[in-house]
Amino acid sequence: MQFQKTILKNGLRLIVVPMKESPTVTVMALVEAGSKYETPKISGISHFLEHMCFKGTEKRPKAVDIVRELDGIGAQYNAFTSQEMTGYYAKSDKKHFDKILDVVSDIYLHSTLPKAEMEKEKGVIVEEIKMYEDLPPRHIHEVLMRSLYGTQPAGWDIAGTPDTVKATTRALMQSYRSKHYVSGATAVLVAGNVDPKDVEEKVRKAFAEMPSGKKHGKTGVKEGQGKPEVAIEFKKTDQVHLAFAIRTFDLYHEDSTAMRVLSAVLGGGMSSRLFQKMRDDLGICYYVSASHETFTDHGFLEITAGVPALRLSEAVSAILTEVKKIKEEVVDESDLNRVKEYLIGNMYLGLESSDSLADFYGYQEIMRKPLLRPDEVVAKVRAITAKDISRVAETYLTDANLNLALIGPVKSKAELKRLLHF
Repeated sequence: MQFQKTILKNGLRLIVVPMKESPTVTVMALVEAGSKYETPKISGISHFLEHMCFKGTEKRPKAVDIVRELDGIGAQYNAFTSQEMTGYYAKSDKKHFDKILDVVSDIYLHSTLPKAEMEKEKGVIVEEIKMYEDLPPRHIHEVLMRSLYGTQPAGWDIAGTPDTVKATTRALMQSYRSKHYVSGATAVLVAGNVDPKDVEEKVRKAFAEMPSGKKHGKTGVKEGQGKPEVAIEFKKTDQVHLAFAIRTFDLYHEDSTAMRVLSAVLGGGMSSRLFQKMRDDLGICYYVSASHETFTDHGFLEITAGVPALRLSEAVSAILTEVKKIKEEVVDESDLNRVKEYLIGNMYLGLESSDSLADFYGYQEIMRKPLLRPDEVVAKVRAITAKDISRVAETYLTDANLNLALIGPVKSKAELKRLLHF
């Protein structure tokens, strides 16, 4: 899984991942633009722009012209927006590389943002927002982010609000695109059965018109908390969906791998401590998981579950007990080795396709991280010791960093706040 990185003359970063045996190829364009680059007035515009890039270009005037062309070669294609990046990609049979490169570069560079389509798409995005609000296992993450970061961009819904979406104009979107969609903030990934020299020549031509203006920055996150906090969104549901967040550190921190292993000990897979306790022992939930969420300037350990309302206090206590154990008891070597193999095996299984490899290297590049090959990631995981787990647990898993967000038929915070301690 070697790669080649080239910075083109216009500043565009190109990463090619040759896969000699792969029948497919993926082209992905990533840009350092997301909800953390927005202001209150234009909240959601990064996501809105992602939608609009599929609504027509000078070469392909209508949305149907784009999708018919891609469907006509059996391609898979989509786009996504997060707090700190937006991505566009297409994956196809390797023989269609030229076609998908042409389409991805075209929508990235030459979208016309037709006003009529924009007005229609406002309704689509408002319904998308409502759809996710009706899905508590997903929406709980938004409730948690608001609780952690409040009115800072990190606390906003990536899609914005119905009001900000409806207020978006074509002029605002053009201005935002010109400030952020520039060569120095863009990375193009090509993974699959391709020749790197051929790819470099073709990408250079396809992105020749890439603007190279100055990139506008984002608002940094300010952390501040002195005691455990609870946030509740009341909803008449059969379950209470809960999310714990324990503030930690950003994605560049030297303890990132140790915290990732710790999170897997707690909630990675069906043999994890939380799964065994919450589902197999107590029979209190269907889903429970833990993960370490990191960004350029903040991060947190997140634990999510859906539990019966009448057993909420029991569930909260059980989860906190498992977190407390990992602080007080050294992880057994056999458990630690099992978790490491779980992480390593899942990583390799997830890197079997061209699109997954493009995403693997693309995420590292667009977040300005050192580019690590999978085997280098494996080495970092294997190097983690039980002492490392104990050290990061003692340092970061504290009452002052603890937060709990809930969606469900819950009105009082008093009992929950009484339980929130290690």
